[in-house]
Amino acid sequence: MTKIKILKYPYFALILLLVSCIKTKEEKAVALYDTYCSSCHLLPEINSLPKHIWEEGVLPDMAARMGIQDSTYDPYEKVSRMEKFAIMESGIYPKKPIIETEDWNLLKDYILKMANDSLDTSDVFTPIKKISQFHPQSVILDSTKGALITFLEYDSLQKKIVAGNLNGKLIHYDPLQKKVIKTERTENALTAYAQKDTLRYLTYVGYLNPSELASGSVHVIEPSKRKLNKVGIQLHRPVHTLVYDFNEDGNDEVVVCEFGDLTGKLSLLSHTGDFEYQREVLLNQPGSIRTIAKDMNKDGKTDIVVLTSQGREGITILYQEDNLEFKMETPIKFSPVYGSSWFEIIDYNHDGFYDIVTVHGDNADKSYVHKPYHGLRLHINDGNNNFEDKYFYPLNGATRVVSNDFDQDGDIDFGILSTFPNYEQKPTYSFVYLQNNDADLFNFEPYRLNSSDLGRWLLMDSGDFDDDGDIDIVLSAFSYSFTPVPKNLHEAWRNSDVDLLILENNLNPAVPNP
Repeated sequence: MTKIKILKYPYFALILLLVSCIKTKEEKAVALYDTYCSSCHLLPEINSLPKHIWEEGVLPDMAARMGIQDSTYDPYEKVSRMEKFAIMESGIYPKKPIIETEDWNLLKDYILKMANDSLDTSDVFTPIKKISQFHPQSVILDSTKGALITFLEYDSLQKKIVAGNLNGKLIHYDPLQKKVIKTERTENALTAYAQKDTLRYLTYVGYLNPSELASGSVHVIEPSKRKLNKVGIQLHRPVHTLVYDFNEDGNDEVVVCEFGDLTGKLSLLSHTGDFEYQREVLLNQPGSIRTIAKDMNKDGKTDIVVLTSQGREGITILYQEDNLEFKMETPIKFSPVYGSSWFEIIDYNHDGFYDIVTVHGDNADKSYVHKPYHGLRLHINDGNNNFEDKYFYPLNGATRVVSNDFDQDGDIDFGILSTFPNYEQKPTYSFVYLQNNDADLFNFEPYRLNSSDLGRWLLMDSGDFDDDGDIDIVLSAFSYSFTPVPKNLHEAWRNSDVDLLILENNLNPAVPNP
């Protein structure tokens, strides 16, 4: 997302000292852009956004983050008193300017002068071939029209698809029996759910929409004792939770991605006894989306791999040392306009080292425009956790990816979900299947799925749902319109009964239940 963070005074004092020595206005403008806009994340290319997005969306917020008042933008407009207080407490918008007005105008004019009127999207195309390997099956979970699924996961042990929605329901669906087997009431919208041994972990997002108010929480349930405990820690819009015993002491730790908004955290909750937890902040920045537990350096200790967005976008590895101490490294960094959304860890080339696949396409922010650099990226590990980008598939609004050998020919294929495709011109581009035809040459054949009229797909998972030996895919719908969509689609989603779409893999025919 296009978020520009401002560091504290001493750093910018040094910047002012450096740029003051530059003679020409153009040289000074370049220096201002290079320094201010790369203070804590990769320097975005000016032409990565069109001129009107810079002028109407990014620059007004950027000015506010530098303490410059813009008559067209007020970050405190239309927010509650509590929200305003939380925003002020964050310190994101300084009360006094940290840049001279003359320098700000010079920087702004330079950006608008260099930016193009539009982005070149000629490389983004709709696949010609329709999917034949997967057969779509609509699933209705309840009687409510207009699906609002906030959590989706396939439980391979229970062989159930588990979904949570905005209406406070946790639904267990049996894909073999093709029916809902259990529906539970929850306190709030679930964004994560896990069951480990005798305990269940439920993560509530609190405020779903962007907010600086921390109202999320984690609940731990012990069903046999009917004991419910709300971990006494307020969480800032948690969107993903990883439950894992990292130090192998018999008690699971809980890693929470507090996506937040202007601020956020990646937190580690450690069990201290009798459902009590203490929090350690692993990353003090917004935008943590997903974590995966892997021994990345093969030292026998499980590490944490996290994807972050909200400005400082990238893949960070937290190498575990002793006593839940971690050493941080960020081997993959992305431009702050990419909208990084999801990742998976795979061994693409079967060399014994973990590779990473990422998707980028979050487009519900101040820079809404269809972007040619959205899509899937494959990062190959050289054996020392240095990653090289080896493949890119452009897909507007890509937000989820699943990786597997779906056609069982010995290499990895990808399923990509797009929550923000160009619904006006390419509505069939909401799901693309990339069939791997030559792994060494990174030759993939794309296939499209005509399903945009059934729902706006937000979440995705995969597994052998019908127990026939091949891997299926499930998509979940969220009918809320984050971004502009054609009226006919908006009405169709609002009145749709469809909650899930199962893409049944036809590679191996399912065996009917007796």
